[in-house]
Amino acid sequence: MKAHEGMRAVAIAAVLGSGCATLSLEQAPLGPPGDAARGREVFVSREGGHCVLCHRVPGVRVAGDVGPALEGIGARLSPGEIRYRVVDITRLNPEAVMPAFHRTEGLARVAPAYAGRPVLDARQVEDVVAYLGSLR
Repeated sequence: MKAHEGMRAVAIAAVLGSGCATLSLEQAPLGPPGDAARGREVFVSREGGHCVLCHRVPGVRVAGDVGPALEGIGARLSPGEIRYRVVDITRLNPEAVMPAFHRTEGLARVAPAYAGRPVLDARQVEDVVAYLGSLR
């Protein structure tokens, strides 16, 4: 294994919830508690996060495998830890390919339609957090 591949494996392990110290990183709620059903829709929707391009979850047949499978994520991470990753995964892993879904500053290659606004609004983030938290 090449050195850069080893570093990537360490970063992926941290994202998966392997017990690394970084797992205590939490993000405060952005608004009222989310709705898991709406969060699932955001997760699978092309107009939403379209997270299934990279992540597998139970009950969704067609999904990508670029990112980790998220089955059981709600048992491994707290809502704050899930939110931390959804809001801006690059705070945890600067080389992540996953977009920063609720950050607007310091981004490169942003489509004009999204310039100055987050990909997911606060309610959508909370809905996704509720959905992922329900995956136990």
